[in-house]
Amino acid sequence: MSVKRIHVAQFFDGEHFVNDKVLSVDAGIITAIDDNVQQADEHLTGLVAPGFIDLQVNGGGGELFNRTSSVAGVKKILLAHAKYGTTAMLPTLITDTVEVMRQAADVIAKAIAQKTPGIIGIHFEGPHLSVAKKGAHSADFIRPISEQEWQVLSRQDLGKVVVTLAPENVLPSDITKMRDLGIQVCLGHTNASFEQAQQGVDAGATGFTHLYNAMSPLQGREPGVVGCALLNDDTYCGLIVDGHHVDYAACQLALKAKPIGRVFLVTDAMPPVGTDDTQFAFFDRTVSLENGKLTSTTGELAGSALDMATAVRNTVIHLKQPLAQALNMASLYPAQYLKLPATHGRLILGSPADFVQLNTQQQVISTWIGGARVC
Repeated sequence: MSVKRIHVAQFFDGEHFVNDKVLSVDAGIITAIDDNVQQADEHLTGLVAPGFIDLQVNGGGGELFNRTSSVAGVKKILLAHAKYGTTAMLPTLITDTVEVMRQAADVIAKAIAQKTPGIIGIHFEGPHLSVAKKGAHSADFIRPISEQEWQVLSRQDLGKVVVTLAPENVLPSDITKMRDLGIQVCLGHTNASFEQAQQGVDAGATGFTHLYNAMSPLQGREPGVVGCALLNDDTYCGLIVDGHHVDYAACQLALKAKPIGRVFLVTDAMPPVGTDDTQFAFFDRTVSLENGKLTSTTGELAGSALDMATAVRNTVIHLKQPLAQALNMASLYPAQYLKLPATHGRLILGSPADFVQLNTQQQVISTWIGGARVC
């Protein structure tokens, strides 16, 4: 394959904004960065930034991952989000039967074996959750961990694996076992006390799923899971910055409390993203979209209609963060949480040529994965 040379008016490398450079791409990797504009094959205006990495994607393009039984379905979800700058994702399985867990694992294993662009692993959100903090998850499928789940979680063909669980319902030794398998354990959908959450962290949990949502709150005499998340500097927190899940002031507070680099953006996106749909079937319920908010017929928030480009804009506008910080929250920090190579979430020599072209309002002009324009 010949080297592709792409002239960019400006790009963000993960640390600095750099003007008027040419990125050479060979076999999907950035192999050179130079000033020889005359030799460029393509010219991109606006700002080129590292592609967004979304670690919590339930669906998109009309597809719900729980109901997706083919690689084609997973590709459809990815392409729906690529319209908004996402170049890598963890399709996320909402609490379901062990048979659906196996099916989802099989689909991801096939996608990874086929080197499907953008699919880097899987997020199992449940089934070992708290019924009291289940949110839109179905109580019928919440259960203790068993050998059947371990058979799925022990697979080594799934890429990067994240598991969201409630530490009050899973033994610390099981969290340690997951950690030793290479799984990133997040605490979420949990009504744990601060002490129970801290036991989970001490056992190997490294993150918190959609901070503030579906977890015991911070109170003066009981810091809860939120308090544990904010107090532990080494842990990471996903944050849904859509204005519906979390008040923007609470998002700002999390950014003040956590060290830089420990809060990343997620969408928690559902099937309507990338479509004009305003309703979809969800287990035994219907979820409706109104004014940017997804609500189940049983009354709960049911994921989001958020995309990563909007999350970045909201972080700049409503959280009052510098653009560099917002971009890193969408790319570098999730890459670091997953322990991806240090070249990921950046645009430097050796980085994957995964990037998004943005206009001055952080709206997507084009998205590239492996040096190929996908939308």
